[in-house]
Amino acid sequence: MDRAPGLSVRLKLTLSYAGFLMLAGALALAAAGVFLLRQGWLQTNEEGAWKRNPVIDFVQGFAPTAAAVMVFLLVFGLLGGWILAGRMLAPLARITNATRTAATGSLSHRIQMPGRQDEFRELADAFDAMLARLEAHVAEQQRFAANASHELRTPLAISKSLLDVARTDPSHDTGEVLGRLQAVNTRAIDLTEALLLLSRADQRSFTREQVDLSLMAEEATETLLPLAEKNGVTIETRSDITPASGSPALLLQLTMNLVHNAIVHNLSEQGRVWVTTGVHSGTVILTVENTGEKLPPHLVSTLTEPFQRGTERIHANQTGVGLGLAIVTSITRAHDGTLTLTPRDTGGLRITVELPARMSPRS
Repeated sequence: MDRAPGLSVRLKLTLSYAGFLMLAGALALAAAGVFLLRQGWLQTNEEGAWKRNPVIDFVQGFAPTAAAVMVFLLVFGLLGGWILAGRMLAPLARITNATRTAATGSLSHRIQMPGRQDEFRELADAFDAMLARLEAHVAEQQRFAANASHELRTPLAISKSLLDVARTDPSHDTGEVLGRLQAVNTRAIDLTEALLLLSRADQRSFTREQVDLSLMAEEATETLLPLAEKNGVTIETRSDITPASGSPALLLQLTMNLVHNAIVHNLSEQGRVWVTTGVHSGTVILTVENTGEKLPPHLVSTLTEPFQRGTERIHANQTGVGLGLAIVTSITRAHDGTLTLTPRDTGGLRITVELPARMSPRS
């Protein structure tokens, strides 16, 4: 924004300090002058005549002294005000320099204002916290963009190879090529839709409605029951009414992703999944727990990152597109909730989603 040039804050403070000091001095001198004038008017001689002219006496004696005092107060106010304003605004200069550094794209700089708590240091601490969040967000977005580009490039490269084979070898089985192209195209579509859903959740571009999370859990388990039976996994549900507020579509997707993840990443035989919902201390809780291989705690913390699965990055031949828990994380964050991943002692994973409970209207 273009602005007309103006006085600096330091100069404004200096002039304010000096002006206030001169005003206080002028009032003090005026009070002293009035007092001296009254004393002069009250002094008379024996005949009742004035002993002296108090106005002339005031002008000749007191006025020069008062003028000298005012000049001293002006110089002292300007000099002292300039120094004091500089000391008071020094933290603001550091914040300004840090802002300019951040504007160039460098988010690693921190103000780290020393001293005791005050308004400037509170602002500096808030700015440092904002820079830390921005730096983490930018790093996460860059990593996500790199992973997404890699994942999208894979099906495109495979499609190109299949088309090249079909063009150079007319005798090649067309049906096989079309079948593989359809599978690759389906995976690319699924990945694109997952990326769009992730972007929608991050932007919070949805309308909040009244939602019962227990119904979402029931719908997700019923929909994925055939997949569970195919994988030899048993699903157990225990649902209490869990009133929440949010996007029904996104919360259903969250529940579907959790249950699907629990079914797919399970034991090869006799796997189990437990889905529970409930209300506790003003929050609604959805817990999805599954059997499986033992997971080290340091690896569990990486499972919510895009394109991560278990102990390594997913590959093209694996189930899903690697965005399931990343989408769950974004949807949970968009609904002001918390997501907790805990490895089970006997193997597998316990995932808990806590969302603010919807308060029932008073009758």
